[in-house]
Amino acid sequence: MKNDPRSHGLWEATAPSAPVTPPLRADQTVDVAVVGAGYTGLSAALHLAAGGARVTVLEAEEVGFGGSGRNVGLVNAGMWVMPEELPNVLGQTYGARLLDVLGNAPNLVFDLIQRHAIDCQANRVGTLHCSVGRRGLEEITERARQWATLKAPVQLLDAAATRARTGSDAYSGALLDLRAGTIQPLAYARGLARAALNAGATVHTQTPVVAAHDQGTHWELRTQGGATVRATWVIVASNAYSNLDGPWASLREELVRLPYFNMATVPLAPELRKQILPEGQGVWDTRQVLSSFRYDAAGRLVFGSVGALSGAGQRIHTQWGRRALAKIYPALKDIAFEHEWYGTIGMTSDALPRLHRPARNTVSFSGYNGRGIAPGTVLGRELAQLVLGNKAEEDLPLPVSTVQRASLRRVRECWYECGARLVHGMGAR
Repeated sequence: MKNDPRSHGLWEATAPSAPVTPPLRADQTVDVAVVGAGYTGLSAALHLAAGGARVTVLEAEEVGFGGSGRNVGLVNAGMWVMPEELPNVLGQTYGARLLDVLGNAPNLVFDLIQRHAIDCQANRVGTLHCSVGRRGLEEITERARQWATLKAPVQLLDAAATRARTGSDAYSGALLDLRAGTIQPLAYARGLARAALNAGATVHTQTPVVAAHDQGTHWELRTQGGATVRATWVIVASNAYSNLDGPWASLREELVRLPYFNMATVPLAPELRKQILPEGQGVWDTRQVLSSFRYDAAGRLVFGSVGALSGAGQRIHTQWGRRALAKIYPALKDIAFEHEWYGTIGMTSDALPRLHRPARNTVSFSGYNGRGIAPGTVLGRELAQLVLGNKAEEDLPLPVSTVQRASLRRVRECWYECGARLVHGMGAR
């Protein structure tokens, strides 16, 4: 997108074409205006339209332009926070409710894919959270115990079982989560947009919102092209790609952006695929600067980690990626890479998403901390249920919180990238 091969890489090269979503040229009056065409906004639009609401989506760039079109494609349950920590952070009521909603969120993703025939390489065979060393094994052992008490379909694998499923000796164990799987993330976003359009929503790309005015009975959103949308409700779903100069800049200022890159190999030969991830699970590990990998439908291995492929980071991270992948899989030492790309993740102070009411009849979920696919989809549905009147605010899976600007945001964003460069510059040698 924007003639930049490092924005969406393999996903843009292999996704089905996007539906036609022209810029907004004329004024509109709707029940709900959704700002942002990622998973949250598109899921909200789909469920709103299915519920009979008049809804339009306004996207500054293209469908899936932000994290929704750039991520690894792991459809995971829950968040990074340990399950038993949620009640401690949110209280018993909201903690239990969020655990239930996010634990079942992959069900909604794969159900929507099937129901709307979304062509996005869906592969629901679980994911593997692989442990590195003793501390990593302790972490996944405790995580497995906590999920097991909630009757989640997870399995703790020892080193031998992990070796059999990954084809590598690099890990001391793994947590297999059978709720999870992988998708082609940009294809999924485009499929959600097409499903929303078929349900009766409208979607306008290349349509930045530059101003929002509360008229008492409705909102007036003015777009860069001059057209205005009048809406009773506004859902802000721009997350880490919110405009710092836009009407909801405070939502962006709350998030610390973490860069993440991916590199895709050429399609691997069948004999290599029988050895490496033979069952096709997606993988990520317990390192602080983590790594992740999974196959696409053509057998390319998509390998990623923290870092931005820009400036000096481009060379440092890509060279590390080649070394690190060869260390996990020596047979891939000389394998060629076809694509490389990166994006940013919105991080919150406690690694949990936020529900905000920035203004009257304006709601927002943001801050997915690298778990955007399933949480974004299910929380978009929750916002739709609120706006449709099917749920009260107090019945949502998160309490409304006040927007709080992240302290030292720019310094911390710089530290993430500098730290990743340092780790990758020295690592896997």
